[in-house]
Amino acid sequence: MSKSPSPRRKATTSHNYWLWALVLVFLIAASITAFLVFSAMRDAVASLWTAPSELIISETGPTLIPVAENALDLTMPLQPENGPPPQPWDGEGRVTLLLLGVDYRDWEADNGPPLTDTIILITIDPQSRTVGMLSIPRDLWVEIPGFGYHKINQAYQLGEASQPAGGGAGLAIATVEQFLDIDIQFYAQIDFNAFIHLIDEIGGVKIEVPETIEIDPLGDNNTKVLQPGLQTLPGDLALAYARARNTSGSDFDRAQRQQQVIMGVRERVISFEILPTLLTKAPTIYGEISNGAKTNLNLQQVIQLTWLTYQIPEENIRREIIGVNQVIFATSAQGMSILQPIPEEIFEVRDKIFSTEPAPNPTIVAETSSDAHVAEENARVSILNGTFTIGLAARTDEYLQDNNINITDVSNADQVYANTTIIDYSGRPYTVAFLAELLGVPQSKIYQRFDPASEADITVILGEDWAENNPMP
Repeated sequence: MSKSPSPRRKATTSHNYWLWALVLVFLIAASITAFLVFSAMRDAVASLWTAPSELIISETGPTLIPVAENALDLTMPLQPENGPPPQPWDGEGRVTLLLLGVDYRDWEADNGPPLTDTIILITIDPQSRTVGMLSIPRDLWVEIPGFGYHKINQAYQLGEASQPAGGGAGLAIATVEQFLDIDIQFYAQIDFNAFIHLIDEIGGVKIEVPETIEIDPLGDNNTKVLQPGLQTLPGDLALAYARARNTSGSDFDRAQRQQQVIMGVRERVISFEILPTLLTKAPTIYGEISNGAKTNLNLQQVIQLTWLTYQIPEENIRREIIGVNQVIFATSAQGMSILQPIPEEIFEVRDKIFSTEPAPNPTIVAETSSDAHVAEENARVSILNGTFTIGLAARTDEYLQDNNINITDVSNADQVYANTTIIDYSGRPYTVAFLAELLGVPQSKIYQRFDPASEADITVILGEDWAENNPMP
């Protein structure tokens, strides 16, 4: 790591509001993953900006000091008056933030306050230089303080409609705090239109699309199909990709795509070549999307967070979701499809994102999953031959049994598959990981389809890729 810059004073004008607000919006969209404009552009800033505020960069990070009567109040949060109260933060202790994505089209269409379309919990530990990210599904059935049990995405809506202290964001924070038994100091909120403008202004976001997926951008009759491979998506397509639910994993796949887009934004905004663009477009970007971004962070805290997260490598960002293994598919008394939480399983995932250890290497996880954990799960595995290769399923049966996999059925698939696919019906993560390693199955071809009536815990559908390239004799 390069040495910290020597203490240095740089002058700015009131235009620093634009730039810091821009940094805030990127902070929201990239989930507090970093982009430190000032460390890379100190000379440019010095040549373009003058008082009434000064930026002091030291070993502890940048600090903005007002030096004139008309300078910004750096202690004021960037939110409406009825938002959650500002919280103190010394820059040293763990800080936890709730990221909310909302669709204000509901409100504009006189349908009342919007639901939250995205709920992601982010926690940052300055001491260990680690970040944890937890995606929370919208249909999770939880108790909303003062309102009884509802889907968790209704907390914001109920808070905006009834206007308790803190409004919608405040009630969303209180709901997640109670549900996960944690403290949340801050929130960051962005609406769809602001997100689209953000992505467009940074020139799109690069996404590795794992499989063919149909997406539905905002507007009528806009359905598009994305093909697998690395693509640069503009704002409307990036949003549609993050929101799509029409894959086998439904909302759980959707959570992974949202995190994928967030990491893509992170990679884009920390790339050096975009910094001059950000500087010149700062007023335009801020003017376009400031109304769609809210937070109870103040500007000085934004500066502290960007400085901190800029120093955190990607391998120290742990990404988790509340997935099929942490919930039970159910129906509410009102006939709604809901996800009933399994508390002990959810707390285990919660503890992972609060860990001060870096995220485990996937290879290590696969290796450790091949012993006691797989035996303990004792998963019933069925094999379906999805190829024209006669006897492939029988040979694979022997291969997997030699690796201590419990095969309970061998048959033919109802169609030909190009790619080998794994379907988990009952939540056997270690066996799934081990099978994926043995068969070379990518994450994009692993699906969770909860079905307690299934005769198999896991089904492996052999594809042409396995027929053409496998280690079997």
